[in-house]
Amino acid sequence: MALYAAYASNMDPEQMSSRAPHSPLRGTGWLSGWRLTFGGQDVGWDGALATVVEESGEQVFVVLYDVPDFDEKQLDGWEGAALGVYRKIRVRVQTLDGDALCWLYVLDDYEGGLPSARYLGILADAAEAAGAPDDYVKDLRSRPCKSLGD
Repeated sequence: MALYAAYASNMDPEQMSSRAPHSPLRGTGWLSGWRLTFGGQDVGWDGALATVVEESGEQVFVVLYDVPDFDEKQLDGWEGAALGVYRKIRVRVQTLDGDALCWLYVLDDYEGGLPSARYLGILADAAEAAGAPDDYVKDLRSRPCKSLGD
């Protein structure tokens, strides 16, 4: 089974259990040398979408799930991978048990644009539900965003 590293709304174990019911949570970790950002504002339903990009000295909190092939196909549908919105890459995640080779989705679009306040709240709630450190959740909640009327 391949490990999936979730950094956005799929960090929420309850959401993942509905999207990929055969994919148990395996722990958490840090994607070192990467940062959370947003892009594809024209693709998103109400603003820019979450993605990660390489950047030395930065790190992103992730939640790891064991995802069998049949759940992976379902996740691909949820994430728009079949439509070319996101693509999958392999990365190394630092965990308390050592490095783990994982896959994750990255936006197949340019970086830039603001997420909606609603979407950013969903990400922060998911991080909190997954046990992310308080300062990480606080940082998510204080990021620039736009209201739906913008």
